[in-house]
Amino acid sequence: MSLENTLKARVNKALSRFFLILVCTCFILPLYWMIISALKTPEELALFPPTLIAKKPQWVNFKEAVNFIPFFRYFLNTGFIAVMTCFGSLLSNFVIAYGFSRVKWPGRDVVFYTVLASIFIFLSFPVNTLTMVPLFKFFAGIGWVNSYLPLILPAFFGNPFFIFLIRQFLNQINFSISEAAHIDGASEFTIMRKVILPLAKPCLGVTAIMSLINAWNDFMGPLIYLHEESKYTLSIGLTQYSSAHDVEWNLLMAAASLVVIPEIFIFLFFQKYFVEGISMGSVKS
Repeated sequence: MSLENTLKARVNKALSRFFLILVCTCFILPLYWMIISALKTPEELALFPPTLIAKKPQWVNFKEAVNFIPFFRYFLNTGFIAVMTCFGSLLSNFVIAYGFSRVKWPGRDVVFYTVLASIFIFLSFPVNTLTMVPLFKFFAGIGWVNSYLPLILPAFFGNPFFIFLIRQFLNQINFSISEAAHIDGASEFTIMRKVILPLAKPCLGVTAIMSLINAWNDFMGPLIYLHEESKYTLSIGLTQYSSAHDVEWNLLMAAASLVVIPEIFIFLFFQKYFVEGISMGSVKS
């Protein structure tokens, strides 16, 4: 490689890294500001121009934040909804995607393309805008409003994006594996559970991360269906409290920081599966 090409490659590498650092900074800055605000006193928060580093970090704010609102009650409510939603998403989307990928039946491709088309409908129009009123009328008619069922039950009926993601990953698995299991006398359910399921962990990890984070951060659903304060989730609880009381912003930022911590651990725990699942190439056909 000539000196000119080497220099050009180093410049491109440096520019790409600079761009990535700049983008990462834009994403990290709000998180940094939230944590720094949580460590400040009310007087320091009122300073202008604002300080970039807390002069005297108030770590006690995090301890007081859990008493600032019914934090543990909201935390348990949110965790229950998120875990059940994740379970429903993994169960339903994997079974549906398996049917579209590994089982041959009349009209399979037509039904799949219909499901695939619904993704573009939801991308064009926010799903809450399309389904908010009819779903509320339906759940109200059967008496499920002010319960967790409207927030959990839809996850057990599949998600078009997750179905597409898992199906594409399953298509990368060599079909001869399933054929060999059929020859050995294994049923379709046994093949799905003991052969394909262990190989599908990466894409299921992606599904778990996305469904957990979506349920954890969901605001519109709890706002519509939950009316009792004892059933509030963290997202709606923090918002309702800040609008109804004189807010101590340092404590509110401390509580918000504690809300983000589980999401960080979820991503770090599933990071390996997330990268493999998105690439869809960990298993080659």
